[in-house]
Amino acid sequence: MTATHAFWLAGRQATDEITFDVTSPWDGRLVGRVSVPTDEQVEEAVAAAYAVRDEFAATPAHVRAAALDHVSRRLVERTEEIAGLISAENGKPVKWARGEVGRAVSVFRFAAEEARRFNGGEAQRLDTDLGGQGRLALTRRFPKGVVLGIAPFNFPLNLCAHKIAPAIAAGVPIILKPAPATPLAGLIIGELLAEAEAVAGAALPAGSWSILPVANDRMPALVQDERLPVISFTGSEKVGYAIMDSVPRKHCTLELGGNGAAVVLADYASDADLDRAATRIATFSNYQGGQSCISVQRVIADASVYERLLPRIVAAVEAQVTGDPSDGATDVGPLVSEDAAKRVEAWVQEAVDAGATLLTGGKRDGASYAPTVLTDVPADVTISCEEVFGPVLTVTKVSGEAEAFAAVNDSKYGLQAGVFTHDLQTAFRAHRALEVGGVVIGDVPSYRADQMPYGGVKQSGVGREGVRFAMDDYTYERVLVLTGLQL
Repeated sequence: MTATHAFWLAGRQATDEITFDVTSPWDGRLVGRVSVPTDEQVEEAVAAAYAVRDEFAATPAHVRAAALDHVSRRLVERTEEIAGLISAENGKPVKWARGEVGRAVSVFRFAAEEARRFNGGEAQRLDTDLGGQGRLALTRRFPKGVVLGIAPFNFPLNLCAHKIAPAIAAGVPIILKPAPATPLAGLIIGELLAEAEAVAGAALPAGSWSILPVANDRMPALVQDERLPVISFTGSEKVGYAIMDSVPRKHCTLELGGNGAAVVLADYASDADLDRAATRIATFSNYQGGQSCISVQRVIADASVYERLLPRIVAAVEAQVTGDPSDGATDVGPLVSEDAAKRVEAWVQEAVDAGATLLTGGKRDGASYAPTVLTDVPADVTISCEEVFGPVLTVTKVSGEAEAFAAVNDSKYGLQAGVFTHDLQTAFRAHRALEVGGVVIGDVPSYRADQMPYGGVKQSGVGREGVRFAMDDYTYERVLVLTGLQL
């Protein structure tokens, strides 16, 4: 666990003398050392990716699919090892780290499937008007160019997978930058892709992918590089929009923040309903330490169920097991750093000082912050307006569906929302009314299937992830018109 990890330059391992340490946010122990590429090595990776564009786009689908299949299989075989690595570098409880590996397994499998069927071409008759007689249009998709993928710390394996797997499936070269705090799981992907050539005979062109753990302060030069016309960024709103503003002519996909709302409506009123809602809300306000863009941050409950729901939520939150992330019983581990926990602490204290009621939690121990529930939170405090990215939940009482939906929309963010209801008509009204990228009926906003379109509106970003949707984002349509045909 304390070895020096090489990076991946144009499909091969490389090192340099400069390294940085990756430490555990739980106990500060050294997890590993990572070699840092020099400016010359970064230039080599970019030049190689740019040079191999046409070759990679023409690589047979079965070769790309075989490489992706290999990664998927090997992730299954190495689940426990990789989950332990994620837990160590990220502080994520190992139970959730295992789930992350399982999701990455699916991402690579979905990408292999899409590689086999992507870009088959869509034919369209053009003889619907006299001028198109004898003409047929064939539309296919072609790469926009090399992708710069920038991944965050909170899902250090799966969100790297969501950048690199669609690129390989579509035959698009990619330079992947894992988060500096959690680079080790992302580097494992390079190891498995390199294996694919040696073991599975799936030789991807040299230069088609690189994984470079460069520091954040070196990213502006890469963002500005004209050889990288597509940027796929997952991270904070501030950084994402700064990237987009700095390169207005590039194609940017931004998966940014949220302050996910779970709405509990009047018809979700039986004891079993409220028990289930409280359990799901408590679990998914605290999973990953609340460090998920779609974790539950706001509960908006109809007045008719509020008094029965609130104590259930508090009890379910207090039942969350906190502690050592390597313990399989732990539900909530530390945040990614002590500074992150101090920020959450300050936001909660600001809310309490402004009149919010603290029902449970509110205590920090190093990088750990206790699962917390607040009510009566003023609308203008930070925790009401921004993404807390920590294990904190606010609960608000409303009167009726219209007020509940208005409360969801009273946010600069719009990633996903959950609506607890049994009524199908209400579900469709929610789908129409809520200003978010995804509406989850009968559950929390934290549900995400890796093959579905995922992304937000307003300040939650632009574009969509999800394997097929990312492939579309990395490519563009080009039409071929055939003339003189007997249709």
